[in-house]
Amino acid sequence: MNINIFGSTGNIGTKTLSIIKNNFPFIQVNLLLANKNYKKLLTQVKLFKPKYVCLNDNTKLPLLKKKLVNYRTKIILSCDINEYLYKSKTELTILSISGYNSLNYLEAILFNTNNLGLVSKECIVSAGHLLKKFSKKNNTKIFPLDSEHYSLNYLFSNKNFQYNNVYLTASGGPFLTYNLKSLEKITFKQAIKHPKWKMGYKNSIDSSTLANKCLELVEAHYLFDIPYEKLKIIIHPEAVIHSIVDCKNLTSIMNYFYPDMFIPIYNFLNSTNNIDNEYLNKKFEFNQTNQLNFYKVDKNKFPLFNVFDQIDKNSKIDVIKFNCSNEIAVNLFKFNKIKYNQIHQFIDNSLSLDFNNQVNSINDIVEFQQYFKEIVLQKNEII
Repeated sequence: MNINIFGSTGNIGTKTLSIIKNNFPFIQVNLLLANKNYKKLLTQVKLFKPKYVCLNDNTKLPLLKKKLVNYRTKIILSCDINEYLYKSKTELTILSISGYNSLNYLEAILFNTNNLGLVSKECIVSAGHLLKKFSKKNNTKIFPLDSEHYSLNYLFSNKNFQYNNVYLTASGGPFLTYNLKSLEKITFKQAIKHPKWKMGYKNSIDSSTLANKCLELVEAHYLFDIPYEKLKIIIHPEAVIHSIVDCKNLTSIMNYFYPDMFIPIYNFLNSTNNIDNEYLNKKFEFNQTNQLNFYKVDKNKFPLFNVFDQIDKNSKIDVIKFNCSNEIAVNLFKFNKIKYNQIHQFIDNSLSLDFNNQVNSINDIVEFQQYFKEIVLQKNEII
C-alpha cells in the first residue's frame, strides 16, 4: 500500500509521516510534495525513502538535486506533477496544502488516488460544487480530516440520518477574552499562537478571526449536503467537543475527542486496514474535563463572521471571493501591509467588487482567483 503526501513538511504532513513510522510500517511513502522547505524534505527522504519528491520552489531545486545524488528518490518538477498523477495510481493521498493553491492538484489527485484524506479546506470551499462530481467519476473516497468534519463523517455516512441543526464549535482563538480596543494592536506573532491546536500561520490566524469556521460551514455544506440554514457556529474554548448535532428525537449528539490531529489522521490511514491497536485504547481514555463551556458568537468581537453572514452563500462566486480575499488579507497582515483589525474590512471591501466569471471547472476557478487577486490588490493600491 502506498501514499502520496501533498504538504509533507507542514504540520499535518509531518504528523502523518510520524504516524506511519510508528503504526503503519507497511505503508510505502510514494511521493512527498513540499513548498520550499527543502531541508526538512531531505530529512524526510532519508527516513522514508520515497520513490518521488516534488518541490514547488524552483530556486531550491539545485540544492535538492545535489543532496539526493546518492538516493534512488527521483525529483518530479512542479510543472510535471499533475502529468505524473494522471499516469499513476495511489491507494492513499493526504492533501494538506494551505490556501487556494491546493486547487492546482485537486482534479489530478482525485483521478490518481482511491482514498483522499482532505485537509485543505480552501479547495473544498472554492470547488465544493465540483468535488463530488470528480470523486464519483473516479470512484475516490473522500475522508475529511478537519476535526469538525471528521466528527460528522460517521453520522452523515448514513443518508437517512435525521437532524434539525448542526453546530460546528470554535475555540475562539487566542483573543477570546480580549476587549475590542486591544485588538487594534495585535501582532502577527500573537495571532499565530493558537491556545489548543498546533497549526500553520494561515489556519492559526483564520482561527483567531473566525474565518476558519466560516470556511468550515461551507465545507460541511458541500461534504454532507447540509443546508446553510441548518449550520451554526458556537464558541467552545475547551475544544474537545467538535460538533453538536440536534436530532429529530429531541436529543443532541456531541462528538468528543482530544484536540489532536493524530486521531483523524490515524483513522484515515487505518480505514483500509482495520488494525486494532491496544495502545490507542490506553492513550485516549475519556478525559475528566471539569467544565464544558459554550457561547454564542459575539459579532462585535468577530466582525468577520458578520461579513460572512451577509454574503449569498448559494453564490459560488461570492463564496470563492470570500475565501480568496481572506487569504490575501492574511498575507497582507503577515507582511504588515494591513493591521489585524483591518482584515475584515479588507475582505468586506473586496466582496463588493462585482464579477461575472464562470467557475464551472477547476481551471475556471484557478484563473478567476488569480484575476481576482490582481484586481483586489490594484483597487486597494497594494502591490
